[in-house]
Amino acid sequence: MITSTAATFAAALPEGGRLAGLDVGTKTIGVALCDAGWAIASPAETIRRAKFSVDVALLREIVRKQSVKGLVIGLPLSLDGTDSPRTQSVRAFARNCAGLALPILLWDERWSTAAVTRTLLEADASRARRAELVDKLAASYILQGAIDAMMMGGPALFDAV
Repeated sequence: MITSTAATFAAALPEGGRLAGLDVGTKTIGVALCDAGWAIASPAETIRRAKFSVDVALLREIVRKQSVKGLVIGLPLSLDGTDSPRTQSVRAFARNCAGLALPILLWDERWSTAAVTRTLLEADASRARRAELVDKLAASYILQGAIDAMMMGGPALFDAV
């Protein structure tokens, strides 16, 4: 199941459980994980893109090792909220992840990379350090936004689970 609403995604999940956030780029996939109680997202790793079969095999291993119950994939909408060629590519990636048999939430990520880059610049991170961190930090930013939205639904949101 692929959705773009936090409530529908939360309803499709078992009671709690770890989630993975993905920032899907053309060269890398930033990966973040949250705790089973959906309190905080943390950057995990950056996957160098290869063929999709290799990418999904690496994701499958993360899902297995970390007991992930759902995926939050950043959706790079245009600034006006419309789809772009990049958005369509990420939607196709999400459809191809259906074989992981997990609920998938497509989450608006328009400002994630800019916000993370600004934070890294404020921290005076070198260009090399920023390049090393930006994808997994963006994935963490995306995942945190999604879990915050799910938690704002309060107890009624979890009554549906």
